[in-house]
Amino acid sequence: MTSETVISIFLGVGLAASVGFRVFLPLFALSLAAYFNLWELNENWQWIGSITAIITLGVATLLEVFAYFIPWVDNLLDSVAIPLAAIAGTAVMVSTIANMDPMVTWGLAIIAGGGTASAIKGASATGRLASTATTGGLANPVIGLVETGTAAVVTTASIFAPLIAMFLVVIILAFIFSIYRKLRPKT
Repeated sequence: MTSETVISIFLGVGLAASVGFRVFLPLFALSLAAYFNLWELNENWQWIGSITAIITLGVATLLEVFAYFIPWVDNLLDSVAIPLAAIAGTAVMVSTIANMDPMVTWGLAIIAGGGTASAIKGASATGRLASTATTGGLANPVIGLVETGTAAVVTTASIFAPLIAMFLVVIILAFIFSIYRKLRPKT
C-alpha cells in the first residue's frame, strides 16, 4: 500500500466522520477541493468538481446548517440524515481512495466510511433528542453550532492535513464511546 493510498484513506475517513455531523458540508468541501485541484478524485467521481455540483452542494449545505438551528426541525432532519449519512460516508470514501482493488475499496468504504458516519450521526441525533426532551429544544441551536463547527474543522483538516483529521476522528469516536459506556445500563 502506497503512502498516497494511506493518505486517501485518511481523507475519506475524515470526510466520512464530518458527514456524521453535517451530510452536505464535507461533500461541498470535497467538491471545492476537486474544482481547485487540491485532490484528485476517482475517475467516476470527477463530476463532483463541476460548477453545477459546487452550487448544488453549496445550497444544500446552507439549508442544512441553518435548519439545524431550528428546534424540532433538527430532530426531523436527523430522521432523514441518519440513513443519508451512511450513504454519503460510503460515497466520500469511494470517491477518495486511490490505487486499490475495487472490492477492497467498496468494503473499506462501507465499513469505515459508512460505519463512521453512521456512528457519529446516531450519537449526535441521540444527543439532540435528549436535549430536546430536557430543554424543550432550547439547547439544540448550541448543539447545532458545535456540530457544524466540528464538521468544518474535521473537513478542513481532512483536505489539508489528513493525518491530523484521522487523529481527530479517533478522538471523536473515543469520546462517543466513553459517553456510551457511562450511559449504558450496568448488568
